[in-house]
Amino acid sequence: MDFRLTEEQQLLRRTVREFAEAEMRPHVREWDEAQHFPVELMPKLAALGLLGIQWSESYGGAGMSAVDYCLCIEELARVDPGVALSVAAHNGLCSSHIAMFGSEAQKQTYLVPLARGEKIGAWALTEASSGSDAAALRTTAARDGADWILNGSKAFTTHGRVGHICVVMAMTDRAAGSKGISAFIVEQGMPGMTAGKKEDKLGMRASETSEVLFDECRVPADRILGEEGQGFVNALQVLDAGRIGIAALSVGLAQGAYEAALRYARERTAFGKTINRFQAIQWKLADNVTRIEAARLLTYRAAFLKDRGARFTLESSMAKLYASEIAVKAADDCVQIHGGYGFVKDYPAEKYFRDVKLTTIGEGTSEIQRLVIARQLLS
Repeated sequence: MDFRLTEEQQLLRRTVREFAEAEMRPHVREWDEAQHFPVELMPKLAALGLLGIQWSESYGGAGMSAVDYCLCIEELARVDPGVALSVAAHNGLCSSHIAMFGSEAQKQTYLVPLARGEKIGAWALTEASSGSDAAALRTTAARDGADWILNGSKAFTTHGRVGHICVVMAMTDRAAGSKGISAFIVEQGMPGMTAGKKEDKLGMRASETSEVLFDECRVPADRILGEEGQGFVNALQVLDAGRIGIAALSVGLAQGAYEAALRYARERTAFGKTINRFQAIQWKLADNVTRIEAARLLTYRAAFLKDRGARFTLESSMAKLYASEIAVKAADDCVQIHGGYGFVKDYPAEKYFRDVKLTTIGEGTSEIQRLVIARQLLS
């Protein structure tokens, strides 16, 4: 086994890190306080290929691997997890669903502008009454001649307001249960589709989240994505891959929190010496860096399997579960090491602490990950 990154991957990591430090770090606090989605950053992300990381050049993408994708998300999350979340949702949900199950015509029409960063993607599955129980969704799509009519609402949709292209899951045959759910491509501005309430969030505030409402929204038949009735099954496959991205985001967030804690511990003095010389602080740092490296290896293993076309449902859930939970611990210890300064906005500790909790909730809660893992083990 060779765990070393290639020279190209080392260069990629440095490039994304330098970009994040130069283009994101100076604005992290203002974006967070204003709950501002940095649309002005999108062309710069696109120029680096970060809005079409894994898609081939024939579709306008950068043609990178799943491991490369992890490196990119990790480095963005190290500086601002909110921006990393938006990049992960754009790449790993909306674009991924179209890339995996779209027709060639759909890929040319929708995936190409997404991969080039000309348009922003959204993915609408969750509803107010169906979170973890995603198959219980109530949004419907009924046939009307050659078209489909969508009615209902979606909750907690990343880019629900700013997204130009939205993949929407809707019930087309309620009697068939989860096998009666289909996916549709809906474009911003279509009559009957409107953005609802923008959520005022605890963390990840630079990533825009809102409701999406459908009222007699007419969608042409050629916008159905994949086979009719396979929308939910396909969504689970999209989530399998998407969890690798959230695991990478968690690793990057944990790394950022650890580095902030280490930097502060080297500067802060107490009882006549810097606090990094106290064993209580040293053990926190040692435990965190060890857990982060374990989470990183779990994440890269899942990505490695994906790159080789192997099954990775178990591995992606394990990576997402472990990485998100150790990130919570890293953020908590970062605040603790900062002491009172960890509780104020002058230091980055409190933001990592607010941002991190979503990692144990989004794209499947920790409880759902344990359920997925158990089912894989027992099947």
